Amino acid sequence: MFRALNRPDILMTALAAAGIMMISMGIRQSQGLFVAPLNDTTGLGIATISFALAIGQFTWGAIQPLAGAVADRHGPRIVLIAGIVLLAAGCALTPYMGTGFGLAVSLGLFCAMGSGASSFSVLLGAAAQRMPAEARGAASGLINAGGSFGQFVFAPILQKLIQSLGWVGSMWAMAATALLALPLIGKLTQSTHATHIQDNDEGGVLKAIGTAMQDRSYLLLHAGFFTCGFHIAFLVTHLPGEVNLCGLPPSVASWSLAIIGLTNIFGSLYAGSCVAKYRSKYVLAVMYGSRALLVAWYLMMPRTEWTYYVFAAGLGFTWLATVPPTAAIVGKLFGIRYLATLFGLTLLSHQIGGFLGAWLGGLAITQFGDFSWMWYADMALAAAAALVNLPIREAPVVRAAPAAA
Repeated sequence: MFRALNRPDILMTALAAAGIMMISMGIRQSQGLFVAPLNDTTGLGIATISFALAIGQFTWGAIQPLAGAVADRHGPRIVLIAGIVLLAAGCALTPYMGTGFGLAVSLGLFCAMGSGASSFSVLLGAAAQRMPAEARGAASGLINAGGSFGQFVFAPILQKLIQSLGWVGSMWAMAATALLALPLIGKLTQSTHATHIQDNDEGGVLKAIGTAMQDRSYLLLHAGFFTCGFHIAFLVTHLPGEVNLCGLPPSVASWSLAIIGLTNIFGSLYAGSCVAKYRSKYVLAVMYGSRALLVAWYLMMPRTEWTYYVFAAGLGFTWLATVPPTAAIVGKLFGIRYLATLFGLTLLSHQIGGFLGAWLGGLAITQFGDFSWMWYADMALAAAAALVNLPIREAPVVRAAPAAA
């Protein structure tokens, strides 16, 4: 399945990007474990803390096209270094924040900007420009699997650290861990096998964005990815709260998040291979449709420990596996010259959905005492996302020729 990565230089590039993704996404996707301890210590309320994390969901998406544009113009190294340092700073500062505004700054801005600048758009763009076209699908799956492995590793470890060191010590441990990604940046960016880019560069990045935003297939891709963000942000932020409502121990939530990360490793690798075999829009439609069915199944089942583990395993297979086919469609439509920027814009739509998933989840538990309406909304949006991907066209967009003088 990964014969395209058999060259040592290509494999090392993909592994370095996967390692950076493992750390940045492992930290980001485990922050829901801190909601209850933060609330117990600060007394700010679940809604206030959820709003800070919701800001982080939006910020993580908003920084992606900006970071991608800088990386496309000046190279990924400086962007990745700044992102990792900012992520570490946000984690280190959070214990000193005793207000909603303070948490919005440390978690909602610093952590989110840092993890966003060292995440999908920059890493996939950097890797794509350093390997041949036939290796990009497999590489995107491997890089994506790195983020899933981070969630698998970080969630149970952080839960243990919270229990033994307290949430403050755990935050500082995350800050120190973030800095371990810095040596990997050199491994990724030192590659001397960068692909010669033949895409038409006429008009620059603004022209590329303008062309993309007028393309129906690109806009439909945004609509589906919006739902993906809503779904993921709601679960990583509020799954611990849902587990608590059912009277189950916190370990069920941490292990559920870990299972999601573990199964998404296989889902991401499989998605990367499917990109080379099938139309990416069909891969996405099946993924979104399966989520709607899984949520329906969950709502009909008794809330037991094993229900959560099975639910997590099913969801995990498609969790972030939507990234390789989504990035592949962007690459097919517009080439790789501005892949980091244009895929970054789809991630912005993803995180607008993420903002709503995290924030509305906090409002739901505050107003209604449970998450029932959020589950219904999640199921409906997943079904809609499956449908909107079907009309997408996967052929290069031909730019209009400039008018003759």
